[in-house]
Amino acid sequence: MPRSTCWCISRLARLARFRAWRLPGRAAAALLTLALAGCTQFFFQPQRQASAAPDLRAENYRAERLAAADGTMLSAWYFPARTPAGTAGRTTVLFLHGNAENLSTQFRSIAWMPEQGLDVLALDYRGYGESQGVPTLRGVQLDIDAAMDWLLTRHEAEPRKIVLFGQSLGGALAIYYAAHGAHRASIRALVVDSAFSDYRVLAREKLAGLWLTWPLQWLPWITIDDDYSPKAAIAAVSPIPLLLIQGGQDDVVPAHHAHVLFDAAAPPKELWFVPEAGHIQSLRNETRRRDLVRYLDHLGP
Repeated sequence: MPRSTCWCISRLARLARFRAWRLPGRAAAALLTLALAGCTQFFFQPQRQASAAPDLRAENYRAERLAAADGTMLSAWYFPARTPAGTAGRTTVLFLHGNAENLSTQFRSIAWMPEQGLDVLALDYRGYGESQGVPTLRGVQLDIDAAMDWLLTRHEAEPRKIVLFGQSLGGALAIYYAAHGAHRASIRALVVDSAFSDYRVLAREKLAGLWLTWPLQWLPWITIDDDYSPKAAIAAVSPIPLLLIQGGQDDVVPAHHAHVLFDAAAPPKELWFVPEAGHIQSLRNETRRRDLVRYLDHLGP
C-alpha cells in the first residue's frame, strides 16, 4: 500500500481505537476497519500525553526507565506488593496493556493486584506515553524482553515466579513472547484476557461487519503481517501454564477467538468464560480477582 495511503489511514486509526468512546458505534467501526486493513502497525493506537496517573496518596508506585536491545528507551511503572519487604517466593506480574492510549489510562486493570500480594511491572510499549520510538510487532517483542530482563536483574525477581499478563492486544503479544521470547523459561504462567487469535482474521471480521467494507475482506491477507499470529504460536507456550479469560459480551474481540486459542493450545491450559463481561471487564469482578489469585497461588514451582 502506498505510504500516503497508510498515512491517511493512520489518522483515521487514531479516531477508531478498539475502545472508540467518542464516535457512534457504526462510525467508529467503519474507521476501525479501514485502520486494520491498512498496515499491521495500525493495530497500535498510542497516545503520548498522560490522561490520568495513579494517586501517590493511594498507590505506592515508581516510574522506571528500561532500555530495549535496540537502544529504545521505555517507560514502565512498578507497583510493589503491599506485603513485608523481602517476602520469599513472591509472585511478580508483568502487565501488557491493550492497543490504545497508554499506562495512564490502562493501569487500573492491575491497580488491585499489589493489595493481593503481587508485585507488578506495567510496561508502556515503544511509542506509548513516555516511551521512545514507533510501535511494531517486532519492536514490541524487544520491549517485553527488556521488561523481563529488568525484572530478573534489577528487580531480582525469582525465575519461574514471573506471571505474564496481557489484555486484548497485550494478550496477543504475550502469547507470542511466551512461546518464543528469550526469557520464556522464567515465566511461571501466562494469563491472557480478551485476546484475538489472529491479526488477519480479526481484521477480516471487522471488514465483514459493515456493508460498506464487506467486499474488502481480502485486504488483510496482503496488507497485514501475520508472522506473530497468536494462534500459530500458542501451542509452543506449553509447558508454561496458560489461562485464557474471555467475556461473553465482548463486542471488540468476539468470544470465539478465545475458543480458537484454547483449542490450538497444548496443556496445561484453562479457559474462564465470563458470560456477563465485556471487553477486558472480567477481572472487574471481585470474585474473579480472588479466583485469579488462588490460581496463581496453586501453581507448581
